[in-house]
Amino acid sequence: MPISFTPVREKDCWSGSTWTVDDEDELSELIARVAIGQARVVEQILHATDSLTASYPLGGFAGARDLLTVETGKDLYHRDGWVFQVIAWIAAHQFDDKALIRAPQMIAADKGLDGLIIEFNDDGIAHVVICEEKATEHPRQKVKSAVWPEFEDFETGRRDNELVASVTALLERSTDPDPDGTVANILWQNKRAYRIAVTVGDKHASSKGRKRLFKNYELSVGGGVSRRRAETLHLKDVRDWIDGIAAKAVAIIDAAEGDAHV
Repeated sequence: MPISFTPVREKDCWSGSTWTVDDEDELSELIARVAIGQARVVEQILHATDSLTASYPLGGFAGARDLLTVETGKDLYHRDGWVFQVIAWIAAHQFDDKALIRAPQMIAADKGLDGLIIEFNDDGIAHVVICEEKATEHPRQKVKSAVWPEFEDFETGRRDNELVASVTALLERSTDPDPDGTVANILWQNKRAYRIAVTVGDKHASSKGRKRLFKNYELSVGGGVSRRRAETLHLKDVRDWIDGIAAKAVAIIDAAEGDAHV
């Protein structure tokens, strides 16, 4: 598997893990497959549900490259944000292979929920996890200005219509015989949880640094610590690293296109 996890926790404030990318080549191939539209194939690879890896499709190469490249003079933040959302989605599948996890959006600048996870226990749905995923050089600033306000907005219940629609769509992929009925009976305040995943540099890679980074999480999201998840990926240079991963993924897509035209 391309990513490994080290558990971390700040008393009763939040819990989560730090991520380590152990295999950049494998990660790049998974990102390439998502970019070309094969998120379901990636799920099968991560869950080892199919011994035969599916071939790449015969089309979709140009669109996949568009997701992974930045034209001269264009903003790189959308591309980097999309790549990191895919990495966070892969990490979520590795972490819980029984959860239902919404596939990454295929529009780099798409707005709305970054990610959504439905976790289960013996009684059914345990948590509906709202995810914010940020590739940034300034993590504390991004957390304060963009993540906490987003979580606070969901805590009011004002955006429950988004949750209803997204959870229903995910449950349609499961064995649930009545997704609409299941969603209608969810007590949202009891089930709702949150996960922030963010890139960090040296400043926030230690226990003290993470404490500063996620300060006041419990003020934005109340309740038990299980409602507040925090994940970090330590990178020396987030922009260069993502650019390198994206370039590897593009090379894989180019090779697949070449094979398709043989």
